[in-house]
Amino acid sequence: MPRIKTIGILTSGGDAPGMNAAIRAVTRAGIFNGFSIKGIFRGFEGLVSNEMKPFTTENVSGIIGQGGTILKTARSKSFLTVEGRQKAYENLVKESIDALVVIGGNGSLTGAMKFGEEFDFCCIGLPGTIDNDLYGTDNTIGYDTTMNTIMECVDRIRDTAQSHERIFFVEVMGRDAGFLAQNSAIASGAEAAIIPEDSTDVDQLARFMERGIRKSKKSCIVIVSESKKCGAMYYAERVRKEFPDYDVRVSILGHLQRGGRPSARDRILASCTGVGAIEAIMQGQRNIMVGVRNNEVVYVPLSEAIRPDKPIDKKLIQVLDELSI
Repeated sequence: MPRIKTIGILTSGGDAPGMNAAIRAVTRAGIFNGFSIKGIFRGFEGLVSNEMKPFTTENVSGIIGQGGTILKTARSKSFLTVEGRQKAYENLVKESIDALVVIGGNGSLTGAMKFGEEFDFCCIGLPGTIDNDLYGTDNTIGYDTTMNTIMECVDRIRDTAQSHERIFFVEVMGRDAGFLAQNSAIASGAEAAIIPEDSTDVDQLARFMERGIRKSKKSCIVIVSESKKCGAMYYAERVRKEFPDYDVRVSILGHLQRGGRPSARDRILASCTGVGAIEAIMQGQRNIMVGVRNNEVVYVPLSEAIRPDKPIDKKLIQVLDELSI
């Protein structure tokens, strides 16, 4: 296997607080260990269009506390095609890049895995997503910051909910994972969380109405995981029809959740996994994601990391139920 001399870094998919800290860690740890580093702009699209430049320690100076990503990010339709990936590979060869560090979520790491398999190329993933839905790591880069942002927003919404005696349905991101909704509900003292992992035969809204607000409360907060079919608007409309005596409002936090300065936890996670990516390359690892489990850096096969069924701790559902009376 040829010796790796130059490492490319890209960020892909939705931005997450802490991505810049990860870019900084990969760059500085790489240079410390004798590698040349090149930044790739606009994700996989930058691979196809050859938007790359050499990175030095100065390029990443002062970015550890910045939200977003200095490398920019974009969805790439061209990379989904065989021709697009072939062009990306040719550009990597042209730029003498021998290994690729991809910072992103499920879709980004899926792309990295496929590319690595097709071209026998060294691809290392870092878990950069606010959804916390990647297998093999306790937390993903951006998750902690986003949860704190949601908590702060809900704290403010509660003032209005109590003043006007209203039910507020607050929709948060997470796609098919309820980690953000469940944990931010506990942290903010919300009365309920409606999450995909709790989709049993029991109607979550009916159970909440019977247990909570109808007994003792005239105002409350319900955190809802985003969904095309059953988001916050759906549940609010149901309450208006089924319980017309209640004043109902909806707040969809949307992209407000993605921005902002990363928390200390996200900066540390990004730094540890970034250094771990360089160590993985030095060890000859390929097609793995660098995660942290029980405070230990771990290497997880990309095929395992992108599994769609990362379990949520069901005890958290009970915790919220008992505290929301």
